[in-house]
Amino acid sequence: MEQPKRLYKSANNRVLCGVCGGIGDYFNIDPTIIRLLWVLIACTGTGIVAYIIAAIIMPEQY
Repeated sequence: MEQPKRLYKSANNRVLCGVCGGIGDYFNIDPTIIRLLWVLIACTGTGIVAYIIAAIIMPEQY
């Protein structure tokens, strides 16, 4: 039986905390695209808070 996908911070593809790399791995998307989208969202101010919360909540990949 296959285990469900889990969302983890990336251990290999990280710039700051690995949040965007982990989201890219989860959805099979290039993490660079996720980072660019996150920068656009961060311009509103909400993205910065969301990134900090995600960095705290998401577990590390082992």
